[in-house]
Amino acid sequence: MRAFDFAAPKTVDQAVALLAEHSPNAKPLAGGTDLLVEIKHDAPVPQVLVDVSQVEELRNIELSDDGLHIGSCVTHTEIMTSPLVVEHAPVLIDAAHTIGAVQTRNLGTLGGNLVTCVPSMDSGPALLALEAEVTVAGASGLRKMPLGEFFVSPRKTILKPDELLIDIIIPKKNLCKPCDFIKFGLRKGQALALVNVAACLWVDDKNCFKDVRIALGAVAPVVIRAEQAEAALEGKEITEAAMAEAGKLAVTAAKPIDDFRASAEYRRDLIEVLTRRAVEHAVAKAS
Repeated sequence: MRAFDFAAPKTVDQAVALLAEHSPNAKPLAGGTDLLVEIKHDAPVPQVLVDVSQVEELRNIELSDDGLHIGSCVTHTEIMTSPLVVEHAPVLIDAAHTIGAVQTRNLGTLGGNLVTCVPSMDSGPALLALEAEVTVAGASGLRKMPLGEFFVSPRKTILKPDELLIDIIIPKKNLCKPCDFIKFGLRKGQALALVNVAACLWVDDKNCFKDVRIALGAVAPVVIRAEQAEAALEGKEITEAAMAEAGKLAVTAAKPIDDFRASAEYRRDLIEVLTRRAVEHAVAKAS
C-alpha cells in the first residue's frame, strides 16, 4: 500500500476545508470497511485520508420537526440499538441486520454504505422506500436532495471531491410508516444480495393501499423505485391479486444482469416473489 497523509478533523467545517484544500486527492474515511479494502486491492490511494469518524455532528440520531435525522457516521450497530429508530423507522434495523458480520456492523456507517453506492447495498432500498433525503456539505455550503438523486451509477454518487455526506433524514410524514425489507442472498449471513426489496405503505379506512413506495436493490445500476408497481396498488382494495400484480410490474422496472451468482432470469423471478411478499408483510404490519 502506498503511503498517504492522515487528518482527523473535529468538525464538519474542518473536514470540508481539508477535502477542498487537497481536492481531488483526498477522501473521507468513516468506518473504512469499504475504502480500506479497496486501497489494499490496488485501487488508487488518495494522498490524504480525512477521518470523519469522530466528528460529533455526524454521529447523532435525533428527532426534529421535519423528521428523523441520522448522521452519516452512525454505525449499523448504533442504528440497530437506537430507541428512536426502533420507534420511528424499524425497517432500517431489519436492513442493518443483514449487513456483513458483527465486526462490519460495528465499524461500518450508514453514510459509508450510501456513498460506496454498490447496487446491492442493503440500506438503500429501505431508505428509498421511506423517501429519505440527504444533506451534503461542501466548500460552497449545504445542499439537500432526495436520496434517489444522490445515486448516479455503480460506485458513483453526485458528491464532488470537496463534498461530504453529513445527514440522512426520514421525513416526518413517513415516521412509523408500516414497512418491510427482504434480502435474498446465496446464504443467510455475510452475503451480497441477489435481490433486495423494501415496501412501505399505509392502509386507509376503506382497506385500500395508500402512499405505496417500493424500492429494489441489486437489480439495476443503482437502487431504484418500482413506480409502476406503486401506481398499480395506489387506492386499490387490498387483495392477493393486487399484490401479485404488483410483483409482476416490479419486474418491469428492473434491469438485472447475468453474473456468476445468478442469472438475470432468476433475479426477475426473485423480484416478483419478494415484492409480493414485502407488500404482504407491510400490510400485515399496518393491520
